[in-house]
Amino acid sequence: MTESEFKQYLLTYYPVEDEKCEWKEMKNLKNSFNGHDGEDVMSYVSGIANMEGGVLVIGVMDKTLEIVGTDMSQFNLDVNSAVYKIKENCTNVSSEGLYIEEFVTSDTKKVVWIIHIPKHLPRRPVYAHKKAWQRIKDSLVPLTREREEVILSEGLLKQDWTAEILPDATIVDLDPAAILKAREKYKEVHPGRNKEVDGWDDKTFLNKAHITIKGQITIAAIILLGREESEHYLLPKVCKVRWSLKNEKSENLDFKVFSIPMILAIEDIGRQIRNTSYEFTISGNIFPEKLFRYDEFTLREPLNNAIAHQDYDKGARIEVIEYENDHLVFRNHGAFLPESVEKVVLDDSPESIYRNPFLVEAMRNVHMVDTEGGGIKKLFEQQKKRFFPMPEYDTSGGMVTVDIEGKVINEQFARILVSVPDLSMSDLMLLDKVQKQKNLNDEEIKYLRRKKYIEGRKNSLFLSKGITKNTGNVGLKSTYVKNKSFDDEYFRRMIVQYIEKFGEASRREIDELLMNKLSDVLSEVQKRNKITNLLSYLRIRNVIMVNEKKKWILVK
Repeated sequence: MTESEFKQYLLTYYPVEDEKCEWKEMKNLKNSFNGHDGEDVMSYVSGIANMEGGVLVIGVMDKTLEIVGTDMSQFNLDVNSAVYKIKENCTNVSSEGLYIEEFVTSDTKKVVWIIHIPKHLPRRPVYAHKKAWQRIKDSLVPLTREREEVILSEGLLKQDWTAEILPDATIVDLDPAAILKAREKYKEVHPGRNKEVDGWDDKTFLNKAHITIKGQITIAAIILLGREESEHYLLPKVCKVRWSLKNEKSENLDFKVFSIPMILAIEDIGRQIRNTSYEFTISGNIFPEKLFRYDEFTLREPLNNAIAHQDYDKGARIEVIEYENDHLVFRNHGAFLPESVEKVVLDDSPESIYRNPFLVEAMRNVHMVDTEGGGIKKLFEQQKKRFFPMPEYDTSGGMVTVDIEGKVINEQFARILVSVPDLSMSDLMLLDKVQKQKNLNDEEIKYLRRKKYIEGRKNSLFLSKGITKNTGNVGLKSTYVKNKSFDDEYFRRMIVQYIEKFGEASRREIDELLMNKLSDVLSEVQKRNKITNLLSYLRIRNVIMVNEKKKWILVK
C-alpha cells in the first residue's frame, strides 16, 4: 500500500482514539518501547488490556493520523522480539491474541506497527512497571478501584457452597474436641471476652463465630469441626489433606491422609512434618542462634490458606509435600484470586474477593487465617528473619503451589540480609530471583546494578560480594542439626515398611536404609547404635524378630 492508501486503511479500521485504540508517534512515547511508566508502550499495553483489548498504532501522529513511521531497530527489536518483550514486561498479559502487524508503505518506505492487544484474563489485571493501567476514553490513567473490582469479580458470581445449610445435620455431627479448640482460638481473636465466651453454650458460640447459621449446621461447620464420620455430608466433594514425604528425586517415601475436622488436622499435620533445628552464627557473636527450620506460622499459614481457598468443585485433595532436602510444598486447586503475589506482598493489600467467603469468615473468627489478610506478606517476612529464600508461588495450571525452603541456598544472599537489615521487600524479592537464577528483565537488572547488589553478565548474574564490604566483614555460618527426637517412630515405620515390602531384611540392608537419614551430628558408631536401639524397640514389642537366616522378619 502507498502512504495514502495506508492512511485510508487506518481510517477504515481504526478511525478514532478511544478505550480500544491509541495512535502514537514514537517521540510521544518518550522514544522508548519500555521506558518511563505511564509513557511507554508497556503502559499502553496494560491500559488497553485492562479494558476490552484493542490496538496500539505506532508511527502515526496523534489526532491527525499522519504517517510518520518509526524505526524499531534503535531498540534492537523486530516483530517477534517485541512480542516477547511485551510478554516479559507486562505481568498477566495473555499470549492468545497478542501479535504485531508491520506495514511498510510502498512509496515512502515508512514503517508502522499495529500491536494487537488481547483483553485481560478473568480476574487478572495486566501490569506494567508493577502498576496496572486503564483507558478512560483516549486517556491513559492508573487503574481505578472501580475498574479493578470489576476485573477481580469476573466469573465469581456463584453461590458459596460452604455457606449451604445441611438440614439433616445436627450438633452431634461435630467433634466436641474440635469445638473446644475453636473456642480457645476464638478467644485469641477476641481477647478480654473469656468469661463471656465461657458462658455461651455450644449453639450460641457457633452462631457467634459465624460457623453455623441460626443454629443450623453449614458445610463450613463440617469442614472445620465435623467428626470424621460426617464426611458424607460433603459428597461428592471432599476435604482431605495428603502429607507425603519425598527424597530429592521426588520418590515417595511415606504418606498419610488427614480428614476433617480441619481445625485439628492442621495441628496433626504440623506434628507429622519433621521440623529440625537450624543453627547459625554471625561474625562477632560468640553464641550461635538456634531455631527450627519452620516456625509455627510458616507451617500453619500456607495450609490454612489452602483449606480456605481450595476449589472444592474439583473433588481433589490438598497436598503437603515434605522433601528430605529441607523444603516444603503446599498445593491447592483453584486459581490464585489476587492480581499477583507481588502486589499482595509489596502493597500489603488484603484480598477483596474470596472463593469460599463463608468458610474464610469462620476461619478468621477461630484464628486460622490472618484477620487483616496480610498472611502472605508475613510469610515472606518470616523467611527474611531466618535469612532463608523467599517463598516461591506457582499459580499456573489452575492451582496454587507454595514452595518454602528450610535452609540457606546461597550464603551471599544471607550475608546481604544480615548486612542490610532494612532492605525493602521489593529489593528482597529481586535478589531472591537472582539467587534462584530466575530471569530478570532489563529494567530490574539495571536497578540492581545501580544498587551494586549484583555482578556478572545478563545470563549469568550473581549476588555482589561488595555489598558487605562496609559492614565490618559480616559473615554467616550455618548448620542444620536434626532434633534428637527426629521422629523415631518415623524410622521404625520405615523399617517395618521395608520388611513388609521385601519379606525380610539383613542388618546391612537396614543400615543402608537409615544411615544417611540420621542426624549429621552423630558419628558413624553412634548412628549404628541408634539403629540397634530402633530394632531392639521393635523386637521387644513383638513387631519384628530374627529368623533362622539371621534376618529380620515381621512377627506373624
